[in-house]
Amino acid sequence: MAALAGAAVCVVAAVRPTVCQERGLRRARALFGDAGAAGGPAPGGVPGACARERWRRRARGWARRVPGVWLCLPVAVVLALLGKSVLPLIGGVLAVPLVGRRLRAGRRRKAEDLRASRVLALCGAMAGELRAGLQPASALAAAAGSTGGLGGAEAAVLAAARFGGDVPGALRRAGSAPGADGLVGLAACWRVAVDGGAGLGAGLDRLEAVLRAERDQREGLRAHLAGAWSTVVVLAFLPVVGLAMGWAMGANPLRVLFHTPAGLGCLVVGGLLEGAGLWWAARIVRAGETV
Repeated sequence: MAALAGAAVCVVAAVRPTVCQERGLRRARALFGDAGAAGGPAPGGVPGACARERWRRRARGWARRVPGVWLCLPVAVVLALLGKSVLPLIGGVLAVPLVGRRLRAGRRRKAEDLRASRVLALCGAMAGELRAGLQPASALAAAAGSTGGLGGAEAAVLAAARFGGDVPGALRRAGSAPGADGLVGLAACWRVAVDGGAGLGAGLDRLEAVLRAERDQREGLRAHLAGAWSTVVVLAFLPVVGLAMGWAMGANPLRVLFHTPAGLGCLVVGGLLEGAGLWWAARIVRAGETV
């Protein structure tokens, strides 16, 4: 376990992005020539810095090319070598799709939050452009260009606004994307302003206030549930802590788990109970997030 922890720390340290001072030296040489860089590091230090920068670039490129989901396999290989069994390799292969699903869900949530923030900024910017005296179509185009709140539907919505098309319909279609629910409210405000002659700016101000209140409520709820998620993570790592304690006391828990009938039975039953417990706890926390 100590070797595994040390390897994990080394991997994190290798792929961590850092800012290299050699970039400033190269800029100085480009602007002022070699004389401008005379106050830099002593001769002999620059090649080492360049070599470190090259290795850091390769490590960052490797981290971008290799998804984090495949890190399950090196951990499985280490456990297989320590336990002298093929079972950790099978578990690592089975864990890849599960971890990938979790990572994709996290990326989807971040994309939804970003899209919601852009829609909120779009409503505020458009209200400001209307107060500045722009027409609705021009205000929508200016706000969309500065905030990106329309996303991939920007061209269709702006074309409808510029050429007299169905702007509310285009906004509702754009609002069907996850996290872009505010565009449906913008479509309703546009419809009311066009059909009833109501002020579009006032409606956008109220819509922005509602969207901001919903975002603050959502963020507050997530902050309150952070402790529950921490509990789930602690429960997930309790078996690892138990194995580490057994190893520290001089036992060989991996040999017992992988090479004895009783250990294999405990491994199967414990794995099933661990998975069921994590699934149930995560379900409870997610239910709290949707309240």
